[in-house]
Amino acid sequence: MIYRFILTLALVLTPVHLHAEVRFISRLTLESPSPVFGGLSGLEISSDGTKFTAISDRGTLFQGQIIRKSGKLTDFDITSQLHLKDTDGTPVSKFLSDAEGLALRQDGRIFIAFEQYHRIWTYSAPESEAAWLPRHPDFKQMQDNSSLEALAIDTHGRLYTIPERSGDTQTPFPVYRYAKGKWTIPFTIPRRGSFLPVGADIGPDGRLYLLERHFTGLSFASRVRRFDLDGTSEETILTTLPRKHDNLESIAVWRDASGSIRLTMLSDNNFKFFQITEIVEYRI
Repeated sequence: MIYRFILTLALVLTPVHLHAEVRFISRLTLESPSPVFGGLSGLEISSDGTKFTAISDRGTLFQGQIIRKSGKLTDFDITSQLHLKDTDGTPVSKFLSDAEGLALRQDGRIFIAFEQYHRIWTYSAPESEAAWLPRHPDFKQMQDNSSLEALAIDTHGRLYTIPERSGDTQTPFPVYRYAKGKWTIPFTIPRRGSFLPVGADIGPDGRLYLLERHFTGLSFASRVRRFDLDGTSEETILTTLPRKHDNLESIAVWRDASGSIRLTMLSDNNFKFFQITEIVEYRI
């Protein structure tokens, strides 16, 4: 399969509100004739920023290399694509394939959060069969297409997942943590305006980075907040206005060779011809 990727060179005229010394670095638009490419909703990047794992909301796991020149994105090389398997080792069905969140443990174990049938499955390797994690009782009551969007893992192997909706505009978002075989809700995250969670990662600074999206009806705005792992020290570090980027749904946070923290975000094109798949990077 040959993938063709196009670097976006045009200037983006819509403004962006940067906080905490955040600087836009570069963006890359990705194109492919493959019918399974698109809908990218989860992203993990190696600690040096060169290797990626991404998941689509049709159940395909992609792996490959990210190439940069002078610190800016120049290419995105997919070396592997595999359709996820069910718990019995068969290809996961369409109903069960709506993968939204991705987290990788240090030993390579994969965790994926799904909508529709709200759950988290784990894989020992990309080609292995799925295994269940217990479900918190709340998972069964979550809205279709608005449940477990964000998934992250800390250095102790504890998982964190956040639903896209909290049930009411005044109700904070619960943060579910999985540790020692059970789920708890150690803290909540306040709702601020119309933005909703779509991705999360634990940065090299040990803080929770939350990517949020606001859909205007015609375009998307994005916001990134970060928190300590007890929900305190809330800080908004990036807010974009509509049309600055496409539908950014996943975030990976890592430290580059200069010691700066990078936010790498990936868009979900929903398999629509009028949307794009793009990878975007900012530096703190």
